[in-house]
Amino acid sequence: MSRPPRTLITGGAGFIGSHLCERFLAEGHEVICMDNFITGSPDNIAHLIGHERFHFIHHDVTNFIYVEGPLDYVLHFASPASPVDYLKYPIQTLKVGALGTHKALGLAKAKGARFLLASTSEVYGDPLVHPQPEDYWGNVNPVGLRGVYDEAKRFAEAMTMAYHRYHGVDVRIVRIFNSYGPRMRLDDGRALPTFMTQALKGEPITVYGDGSQTRSFQYIDDLVEGIYRLLMSDYVGPVNIGNPEEISILEFAKEIIELTGSKSEIVFKPLPADDPKVRQPDISLARRVLGWEPKVSRREGLRRTLEYFKQRLGLTGS
Repeated sequence: MSRPPRTLITGGAGFIGSHLCERFLAEGHEVICMDNFITGSPDNIAHLIGHERFHFIHHDVTNFIYVEGPLDYVLHFASPASPVDYLKYPIQTLKVGALGTHKALGLAKAKGARFLLASTSEVYGDPLVHPQPEDYWGNVNPVGLRGVYDEAKRFAEAMTMAYHRYHGVDVRIVRIFNSYGPRMRLDDGRALPTFMTQALKGEPITVYGDGSQTRSFQYIDDLVEGIYRLLMSDYVGPVNIGNPEEISILEFAKEIIELTGSKSEIVFKPLPADDPKVRQPDISLARRVLGWEPKVSRREGLRRTLEYFKQRLGLTGS
């Protein structure tokens, strides 16, 4: 190929999307970042503006997507992705999972591009199988508050496989487990940004339920590596990318307090509806077909993320 590979990343100004833009630029790709800033931020890509191989298109992907010239890869990462966001934007969340996925797949089909869907561990719902392998079909409440996100992603997976089987589109599906790192929004409502912000401000740390529910947190660099390997692999079908090291939310809150040196107390509030009690990826498939597993320890990842949160809160040097 005489030109660099051309890659479209929808939701490219989001937390994960912006890190993917950086990675693909580093790999020599021409990157087209598309976002409507509903939950993404111009700040996340400000440092890329002016790069000769980076282009930004302000667009809502639930509408027809037009990109001039050839495309080799389409990565569909546009979607609200935290409970705060999809409770605030329930219909937009459903639309980007359904109409947005349809438009992005249509573009990939027209361009003959390989398509990668950002799916989620939320397709497993409140799982009855632990840890969760890719062949587990999940336990989701389709009419619950979280259903708008869970079912949007489940539908997106079905649509992706339909385009693969019916139209021959070359597809990949990544099921992303809890991820964290620089460029997370401080107010996105997830455990890590909430705990870190509360700890740094010396506010009480809010734990829902008794804190016995578990999550498995992976650092953004590990996630990006897994996504890149999956895109470049020959494997069609969902692949879990997550860190199998499980921790209770209560223990996690205590870790953040210790890391920040905060004097915050932990307060308990009622558990939200349909909140998963456990979450842990089975990454046997990723190990086998991608040779991938997480490399960054939680302690190291949290240390790097803490520096970002301090900067955002204006606490550097303190």
